[in-house]
Amino acid sequence: MTTGSSTEGILIRTKQRWVSDAVELVSSMRFAISLLTLIAIASVIGTVMKQNEPMPNYVNQFGPFWFEVFNKLGLYAVYSAWWFLLFMGFLVLSTSLCIARNAPKMLRDVKSWRDNVREQSLRNFHHKAEWSSAEQPAQAAARLARQVGARGYKVKLVDKDGSTLLAAKQGAANKWGYIFAHAAIVIICLGGLLDSDLPIRFQQWFYGKQAFAGNGIISQIPERYRLGIGNPTFRGNTLIPEGASSSTAIIPQQDGVMIQDLPFTIQLKRFIIDFYSTGMPKLFASEVVVRDHETGHEIAATIKVNEPLIYKNVAIYQSSFEDGGTKLKLVGYPMRGGENNRFDFAGEVNGSTPLAQAAGDYTVEWTGFRPFNVENMNSAGNGAGGTSGGDARAVNIGKTVNQGFMGNLDKHLGSGAKNANNKDFKNVGPSIQYKLRDKTGQAREYFNYMQSMQIDGAYVFLAGMREQPDQPFRYLRIPADDNDSVVEWMRLRAALANPALREEAARRYARQAISDSRDTPAALREQLQQSAQRGLDIFAGDGKTSGFIAVTHFLEKLPVAEQEKAADIFMKILNGSMWELWQAARAKDDLAPAASDEAHGRYLQLAINALADSAFYPAPVFLQLSSFQEIKASVLQVTRSPGKKVVYLGCLFLVLGVFAMLYIRERRLWIWIKPQEGGQGSHALLAMSTQRKTLDFEKEFEQMKAGLAPAADSAS
Repeated sequence: MTTGSSTEGILIRTKQRWVSDAVELVSSMRFAISLLTLIAIASVIGTVMKQNEPMPNYVNQFGPFWFEVFNKLGLYAVYSAWWFLLFMGFLVLSTSLCIARNAPKMLRDVKSWRDNVREQSLRNFHHKAEWSSAEQPAQAAARLARQVGARGYKVKLVDKDGSTLLAAKQGAANKWGYIFAHAAIVIICLGGLLDSDLPIRFQQWFYGKQAFAGNGIISQIPERYRLGIGNPTFRGNTLIPEGASSSTAIIPQQDGVMIQDLPFTIQLKRFIIDFYSTGMPKLFASEVVVRDHETGHEIAATIKVNEPLIYKNVAIYQSSFEDGGTKLKLVGYPMRGGENNRFDFAGEVNGSTPLAQAAGDYTVEWTGFRPFNVENMNSAGNGAGGTSGGDARAVNIGKTVNQGFMGNLDKHLGSGAKNANNKDFKNVGPSIQYKLRDKTGQAREYFNYMQSMQIDGAYVFLAGMREQPDQPFRYLRIPADDNDSVVEWMRLRAALANPALREEAARRYARQAISDSRDTPAALREQLQQSAQRGLDIFAGDGKTSGFIAVTHFLEKLPVAEQEKAADIFMKILNGSMWELWQAARAKDDLAPAASDEAHGRYLQLAINALADSAFYPAPVFLQLSSFQEIKASVLQVTRSPGKKVVYLGCLFLVLGVFAMLYIRERRLWIWIKPQEGGQGSHALLAMSTQRKTLDFEKEFEQMKAGLAPAADSAS
């Protein structure tokens, strides 16, 4: 941290040797460089590792063992860790001592003319030149002083025992570069310490402040968890729904949060958001009214990204946006049990609702709502159920099983960038996201779209599910009926779970397949009815397996040579029986039979596939969004940063220092002028020096040598 080559610090005389050694170490260049290296390494860690994330995220990422190790080291909040702040403090101290040790010498050197040189010492310079002139020494000194001064040098003439020494200097401000650069480190570190968690920690150490780790209404949280409006520095967030207001900010801590009281109240009048065609936010802004607690004065403002509102030295930034508690109305369809008893259901985003209509004591936790979703719909052939329309009985079991939920439904549509080369972005409407938590605390997450969407030529409703937050959603595709709803599929699902309707469907299928005539043996019709009944029972499942998995297990018990033929016969009977099951279910609900055409045949294929895949959709109910009242919320970052201006000042010093060190070259010039022997004329000895020898300096020296002795009788 000095201009010289020595790395030693300040040496003081004291009887306590350890005090002398400590001062020398702290003020030395080697100590300061070591601290800079450690801070650089810590900054790299803080850049690579996400900071101030929820602790469960780190447990999932690193595992229990390394989570504890990194937690003890404070790597989850590097810039507020005690050791990082300690390094910063020692760097301030070390650099300050370096400046105190070297700045006086540098300033003396800036003022110094170095006019105590001798003629012989000038002859030892690498860059030197001599010439003789007919001018008298006084005339030569005056001319040379004018010429050197005209080149931008400061000049001083000194008498030296009958000779004259011309001392000149240029670029002495180069020394200020070192002072400014070192001072910048101190100033920036001080600004960083001012804006760090250090003031809050002082309040925790000396005033009994604590982090709040529970739940409760903010206005009722005790004083020991709150920071007053006189807190010198803070950086927190506040979430404000439309029409609501807030006078506090939440400051996250490692073991909870602290409540920061604000000197004003922020009321969110309206939240504005605009999107690109890809669904990415293009603009979001908050129209707010700020009311001063002290004066009652109100000001209206619009806060945009990178356009904060600054009031009473508190900056209010537009950070992000969330759902502010959208009111949801849904229709629930039981997925377990026989009857298709749908029910109305309501909820509020960020809240929870008991699900009394489902056995098992479930609670719905509403985690998200999106008013529209832009997806890449150019994904033909990539989804399940992508079979062509036709006879409902012409289903190939091998193809159907392989295209089940565990196969093609893994190719979910959760991302709008499914195909990077062919993109067809469309708004597919609103969606809801929620968790179903049982009485043991276990939860699965679900993501359902409100509207049907066309995939592989058919309209389907997507019902997503995932076991863990880091997993992608996998989607069950429920075909849309003639009324663009899931009612018919739910009716068929309920009928499949009803043994009486399965028996009626088998009877209807046998009667339809084998006409009632005297030539037809009753035993043959009875046998076909039993086969249809058996197929429906296998597909409905035994509580352990169902759908095509159960069918596959049944066929695997047959000899290998007979499996393909048996599968073809089985599926023809099953699909015919499923058609009759659908008609029986409609008749039970006093509805007319569905028309036997290609459209309904394709619908039945998709419905059968969805019934098989529903075994992998472990939910007691399917919740379909019917209407909503959207309430948006703005997330504002509220900061008081007294160190910001200090850091700006440090940055200015750093720019000036670097500029001075890189672009200002210090040059020194001496000319020793003495009379020639015999008193006729004068003799001049020129010497130049610089800290950095460059090609520009070489060129300047040659120009100086040629320009200062134009009338020389001899030069070398």
